[in-house]
Amino acid sequence: MATSGAGEGGSSLNGIVSEIEQKQFTDLPAELLEYILCFPVLKHVDICNVSCSCKRLHDVCHGRGKVWGHQYKLRWPRLQKHYRQNECCDWLKEYRTRHTVGLQIRRTVVSISQRFFTEVPCVGQVLGDSFAEIESLGAPEHFCEDELLSILNSDRRKSLTLKYYAKKILYFLRQKNILRSLKMFLEQPAEQQLALEGALLVDQYCNPLADVSLDGISSQLEEITDKIKKMLRIKNPSHPSLRVTQGDCFAVDDFDLQRQVVVTLNAVLYEQLQYKGNECDYYNPLNSYIHQVLLRRTGIPISLSVLYMTLARKLGVQLEPVNFPNHFLLRWCQQQRGSGDIYDFAYIDAFGKGKQLTAKECEYLIGHQVTADYYNAISTTEVLLRMVGNLLNIGKRGEGNEKSYQLLRDSLDLYLTINPDNVQYLLLQARLYFHLGIWPEKVLDILQHIQALDPSQHGAVGYLVQHTLEHIQHKKQPVEPEVKRRSAPEHLELQYSVGLIMKHKRSGYNCAIYGWDPKCTMSQEWITTMRVHQLSSGANQPFYNVLVQDGTCRYAAQENLEPHSAPLEIAHPEVGRYFSEFHDSHYVANEELQTRYPEDMAETLGTVRDLYHRLMPSSVQQESPNGPEGPSQENQDSQENQGSQENQGSQENQGSQENQDTMPT
Repeated sequence: MATSGAGEGGSSLNGIVSEIEQKQFTDLPAELLEYILCFPVLKHVDICNVSCSCKRLHDVCHGRGKVWGHQYKLRWPRLQKHYRQNECCDWLKEYRTRHTVGLQIRRTVVSISQRFFTEVPCVGQVLGDSFAEIESLGAPEHFCEDELLSILNSDRRKSLTLKYYAKKILYFLRQKNILRSLKMFLEQPAEQQLALEGALLVDQYCNPLADVSLDGISSQLEEITDKIKKMLRIKNPSHPSLRVTQGDCFAVDDFDLQRQVVVTLNAVLYEQLQYKGNECDYYNPLNSYIHQVLLRRTGIPISLSVLYMTLARKLGVQLEPVNFPNHFLLRWCQQQRGSGDIYDFAYIDAFGKGKQLTAKECEYLIGHQVTADYYNAISTTEVLLRMVGNLLNIGKRGEGNEKSYQLLRDSLDLYLTINPDNVQYLLLQARLYFHLGIWPEKVLDILQHIQALDPSQHGAVGYLVQHTLEHIQHKKQPVEPEVKRRSAPEHLELQYSVGLIMKHKRSGYNCAIYGWDPKCTMSQEWITTMRVHQLSSGANQPFYNVLVQDGTCRYAAQENLEPHSAPLEIAHPEVGRYFSEFHDSHYVANEELQTRYPEDMAETLGTVRDLYHRLMPSSVQQESPNGPEGPSQENQDSQENQGSQENQGSQENQGSQENQDTMPT
């Protein structure tokens, strides 16, 4: 019995063990399998392999399931804002599309450096052809933007050329979308066009890489409104403006109640929050950008008026914009609505801390008399034209550098979107593109439009057409860039090489070398103006093209330069055009610059080793052109390029390893 019982018990136990041993991973419930396959350590390649192993796992990893949804969200977290919460879609299809767009974007960015290194890149011109393939994918534009942000947010010391052109493309893409939004805004009925929204679109277009949104600006204005209500409640707890909630549209009819709002608004805006007109730096473009006005609490008459008018409207007081010459104003009706008499209004100077003026006092403000027409209220479109016109004039007053040219281009784009048939500004736009040597086909289109609008401009148009056609013909016969070898006999006096961080002995600025000449190649006029003859070797010595820390490009004599004792990165916007990455003590020339100066990198590494590495511990290995990455430092990229960083270890002229993996079919 005992033996038999033992035998039966042993047989039963073996059966259980045997049954357990026969259980497989695929026998687990689908929910548990999904949970396991969503473990963070698994990448999309692992999911591809798992789904190919058997039908059971293939079904668990279906496109609309949690597994691919998790992979998509894990790899591209910024894109989640484009989906509704718990939205069910084909995540595998979304993943493939986003993956394909990423590869195409990187190929496009890489190709720009190869084609436009020798001339000022016009991204709009480049994208005409380069994005045809991307658009054929039918993918949302936010996929393109997300990939560009991934490039910009990778290791800030590496892939500098890739980032340089990615930033330009992102700039172009966002501007294209903002211009589309501006056109839709202008198509709305005049009474629905709010000056704040229009001013914000101008701000966004000129600062497309900044994080500026209507929600963000509205939130800041609501905070100011709450402060005004808090003070107003102390003066008049029963004031009707206190009962208004966010988004309500109403008007306070009683004049005394309106006055209470205006007085309180002035107290909060100018006394409590210390907003003011920027008299010291009036022509700074930041004064025209709403997000900067709120940040710096400083502006010019028109930007402060838009802010003032918006706050008053939120509290039930209707103010109207007045296009007064040389000083933008608001008018506040003191009599029955609809009055046309200019003396029935008080005129508010938002630049002058909300001071109220009579019609006569307005003339004293500018020092001369004006006709009654200048006291009339204007539309939102006219407000925008004046705001953009201010920016346009600032661009004209600029120093002829890239920053002023960019402002001029942006403001011309905005002005001609609002008023597309302005011959004066169309001609200015054509001349600007012609001067910069970019987008000749666009120049011809503009000139054709000018000729149709105003045939009397045939002289200026004909001149530009002739020279633009010559430019196009010249571009069809590209000249090979000059190759400069240090070993050539005429270059023996050279002491420095591209990529070195230098210090100017006289001016004290820090800079990076990106080119050189064995002798000064500038005109005699420049040599005289810069007093080159006062140098010990005059113009008969090597001169270096340098990127200066302050954002300028200069041409410096060899005797005025010396290697920097503690080399640091140069915060210059054009660094990425010439260099691929920054090592601890120097920049590495990108492929295009190395083609022009093929022997310089070896010289740079030798100089760096002699100057800096001999002082380092012996454990530090000799650096090579593809040497170790420098120590991580705090990200100094501008705020507008910030975002969540993805695992996209990118290198120059190639996509991330993850992007090179093959997607399942």
